[in-house]
Amino acid sequence: MQYWIPKALTVGVILGLSGCSVFVNDAHNERNYRVNDAVKTPAQLEQPYQDPTFQMDVATFNNDPEAKSFRPPQQVLTLAAGSWVEENETIARVYFDKNDGIDDLNQFIWRAVDSVMANHNTDISLDEREKGSVSTNWYSLIKPIEGWFWEDNQTVSEQQVKFVIEQKEHQRTASLKAELIDYRSDKQPLNPLLQQQLEVRALNEVVAEFDYLYRLLQVEMRKEQGVLSLDMGFDDKGYSAFVTEQDHEIVIDRFASFLERVNFTIIKIDRESGLISVRYEKPDDSVWDSIWGDDALLLPLNSGDYTINVAKTKEAATSLTWRNAAGDVLEPEVMTQLQQALLVVLRDKGLTI
Repeated sequence: MQYWIPKALTVGVILGLSGCSVFVNDAHNERNYRVNDAVKTPAQLEQPYQDPTFQMDVATFNNDPEAKSFRPPQQVLTLAAGSWVEENETIARVYFDKNDGIDDLNQFIWRAVDSVMANHNTDISLDEREKGSVSTNWYSLIKPIEGWFWEDNQTVSEQQVKFVIEQKEHQRTASLKAELIDYRSDKQPLNPLLQQQLEVRALNEVVAEFDYLYRLLQVEMRKEQGVLSLDMGFDDKGYSAFVTEQDHEIVIDRFASFLERVNFTIIKIDRESGLISVRYEKPDDSVWDSIWGDDALLLPLNSGDYTINVAKTKEAATSLTWRNAAGDVLEPEVMTQLQQALLVVLRDKGLTI
């Protein structure tokens, strides 16, 4: 739990080495001096000699000047998949690579911008997307102070931001830049440091929304894969079975992991024979399920042991044939109901097999 110590030491060394750029050389300001009266010598003792060359006037200066705020520079957060920044970048700009599933990278970035504006209850004032830029209406990037028992609802400042997209010729990489175009506040005047912080904060909100939207897209892609990866069919012996196009060696591990999510316990996996031995326990559909988690999934199976035979088919696919504890193959009606129930999990959770 002490992993932070090396990081803290590193930050300390960096700050020490860069002190000249962080702290102001203000050692000779008059407020740093306080000269008191000389020590009063009792009448029966001789006053010590004082060289007039080094004598200073008695004075006390105000040591409580206007507070100065030294803030670290804002950083562009590259938390979205495929996002990055150029080294020594001096403006609020981030680059996005075209991830799997994104058809039009520019449109996906604009979608993230629109979503951020909707979250702020504002919109676009100047839409020039065909030229690569949009300008927003007024909105507040700095939120009011919130506390446990009180809240400051007064808006600190409002700003308008221009977002600019520049795309590479190969169209697989695009940059997004944020520029502050207008600012208003009754309390906080605008300065270069605050402008830089606002531009980076505006950009980071879009990066975070891009990441969120892409995660949703990944879930949708997995849902589609899940629907296509578990079809009804027959094995080479003519028994009713699940059929998937994926390699049977991959299916053994993935399907076993998937079954553990729906109340199956893996007893044994025999890779040579392709057999997965499992035990199913029908969950209690009680009130605790709805309080502490998702509703319990009830499968059309009795509690007990089952074996799943994972094998190649003549069509170069993979079949999954289910048998009960007596060794009997499950009826086609039961297999169809089981497939529909498992597909619900695949759709809702965005899982793949």
